[in-house]
Amino acid sequence: MSEKNKILVTGAGGFIGNHLVTSLKEQGFWVRGVDLKYPEFKPTDADEFELLDLRLWENCLTATNGVDEVYALAADMGGMGFISFNHSQILHNNILINVHTLDAAHKNGVKRYFYTSSACVYPEYLQNDAEVTPLREEQAYPAQPQDAYGWEKLITEQLCTHYRKELGIETRIVRFHNIFGPLGTWFGGREKAPAALCRKVAIAKLTGDHEIEIWGDGEQTRSFCYIDDCVAGIQKLMRSNYPEPLNLGQDFLISINQLADLIAGIAGIEIKKKHIPGPQGVRGRNSDNARLRQVLNWEPEISLEKGLTLTYNWIEDQVQSSLKKANSDQEKALFVQNMKSSTYSSRERI
Repeated sequence: MSEKNKILVTGAGGFIGNHLVTSLKEQGFWVRGVDLKYPEFKPTDADEFELLDLRLWENCLTATNGVDEVYALAADMGGMGFISFNHSQILHNNILINVHTLDAAHKNGVKRYFYTSSACVYPEYLQNDAEVTPLREEQAYPAQPQDAYGWEKLITEQLCTHYRKELGIETRIVRFHNIFGPLGTWFGGREKAPAALCRKVAIAKLTGDHEIEIWGDGEQTRSFCYIDDCVAGIQKLMRSNYPEPLNLGQDFLISINQLADLIAGIAGIEIKKKHIPGPQGVRGRNSDNARLRQVLNWEPEISLEKGLTLTYNWIEDQVQSSLKKANSDQEKALFVQNMKSSTYSSRERI
């Protein structure tokens, strides 16, 4: 790899994008970051950072100008609490972002384009059992994603494939399986399950009220991949010759109840679970990593417990710092109430 390569990371103000920018800079690349916002929890390491709305064609031309490679991470997204109630917004915004960014990259002569898809592309009918059979890449068809987020990801996978075959831009496609870690959103409605549970457990520990809310019966299952493995996998796939969609995630299946207990153990407390109505997504989802191992001769290495320990410690520090900033008992009580909440009707627009 040449150190002269110039790289664009879209969504660089987000969780994965911010980590990816840092990793690319450590390897000597010149990096431009683009997003609607700056990173929230750590300043960007990008050489250049532009605040641009990538739903707009002109902004995509500006963003992709003069770069050799694009890592396309920009998306309007969040956890199940956001995805389940914002289908039209997600489909509208992300289709515009995806089509305009890819087309602008092609017109500006970008050599390689990395698209971040999701395990949400897999059919709902394969994920109705908590003891789900791990999902293989070819099982995305016949298509039946559960929600609009999965449909827009699947459509853009096809778009990338046709741009590669017909227009010559080298595209790479990854399907993320539940990425988590420090510096990610941990409150506000867009956070995902590991961050939300870390926040709730931290509040339980710091207040002495050990009851936490969990959506549904908590027996829904997932696999979770730590951010450092995610960033390593992204770059290995980008440098590979493999053009088809590829899973990137851990293949260790765990229920949400078990995840909550694991986090509580890391925090050193016992919790009481209060199961409440709320969006749960598919009943079970797990990554089949056979092709990942075959293609990259690698798979995620960081254990769930180690990754959660790092994530929980960071989120507990965030919660503790926020509590200290409360100017009165009333402000503190309101903060605790909000942090314990399982509100899932977020309707923020970008």
